[in-house]
Amino acid sequence: MDWLTSPWFWAGLALALLAAEALAPGAFLLWLGFAAAAMVPVALLFPGASVTAQGIVFAILAMVSVGIGWKLRGRRAPRNEAPLLNQRAAQLVGRVLPLTGAIVNGRGQAYADDAYWVVEGPDLPEGASVRVVSADAMTLRVVPAG
Repeated sequence: MDWLTSPWFWAGLALALLAAEALAPGAFLLWLGFAAAAMVPVALLFPGASVTAQGIVFAILAMVSVGIGWKLRGRRAPRNEAPLLNQRAAQLVGRVLPLTGAIVNGRGQAYADDAYWVVEGPDLPEGASVRVVSADAMTLRVVPAG
């Protein structure tokens, strides 16, 4: 068990964890690899430390490094400049559209952004202007514009 307290063990573990992070990225093993790398000088400074003592120090260093990683990741979280990106129906809320098909029995058709949309709202004739108030999948809820 003497090899478990060796600085070479911790260096090898650090390299293995960093290699595993490169193979399966998730930014978690990276921080454990940093903790294992920090154990190399600890093992050199305290060569007589037991396996249990080194394991406890590694656990503490791992928690600290993972905590630092979470703090750094939270600080650099990308701000979403376009929250409705890839939500075409939601992008239409608030727009005024002409009906391409009359709303009969609560359902009709409108054309917007190169697509025909099913609209639901009060019965209105073809050509009437409607305002989109909400969107659900490919169905737009509308009210008369005016």
